[in-house]
Amino acid sequence: MSIPTSTSVTESAVIEAPLSSVWHLIKLQDFSKFWSKLDKSEYVKGASDETDIVKWAFKDGTVLEMKQEEHSSIDHYITYSIISSQPALSYTSVVSTVRLYSVTSGKHEGQTFVTWTGNFSSDADAGVIEDAKFKRREALADLAAAAGKK
Repeated sequence: MSIPTSTSVTESAVIEAPLSSVWHLIKLQDFSKFWSKLDKSEYVKGASDETDIVKWAFKDGTVLEMKQEEHSSIDHYITYSIISSQPALSYTSVVSTVRLYSVTSGKHEGQTFVTWTGNFSSDADAGVIEDAKFKRREALADLAAAAGKK
């Protein structure tokens, strides 16, 4: 087993679309509309009165249920945590944030800078961290393609 050098991941991209076009896609229940690895993303009905639970079903058979922890339409970010996984996760927890920034000057003015972070519990191994990086990069590329079509 390799020991991770870090338990956090940050992937980012400049998306050639205005922030409003990208933000429109950043809803946990709608990630399957742009992320090609997802088969379905939807609310779990009746799971909780206090919070929204969303299920992501990946094409490889993995199913994640997550709770939206924070959401800001003003600062353009969502934070979510995984609450269950099939198959079971090999680590205790992860909290992720997708954050959007409007690029206001320079070559990319009018486009959107997106960061997608993941903060994992200390028992996450290097394979988990690498997988998280890869998945986020893929999803950001899919997001760029979807936002560009709008």
